[in-house]
Amino acid sequence: MSFPPEHLLLLSAALFALGVLGFLIRRNVIVSLMCIELMLNAANLTFLAASRLHSGSETPDLQGPIFTIFVITVAAAEAAVGLALIIALYRLKQSADIDATTEMKG
Repeated sequence: MSFPPEHLLLLSAALFALGVLGFLIRRNVIVSLMCIELMLNAANLTFLAASRLHSGSETPDLQGPIFTIFVITVAAAEAAVGLALIIALYRLKQSADIDATTEMKG
């Protein structure tokens, strides 16, 4: 079963918009990180859809999957650092609220 690349691009745009909306509305740090991950996954889907759109029948275009692997690697590093910061924030303030970070001083 194969989906047209246009449908994948529309799904990617919807996922990215949902991620941006969640990032702007929610005040929890964990939810904000999840929304950033959702936006990165939407970018991955866009890379794969564009790769499928521009590849020929005899020569597959591998630039999209290669970019996707790099984005997944960056997302994994971002999640590890972000969760470490969230744990440090929670230990300091007993809250995972973004507003608690504005009061952080040495």
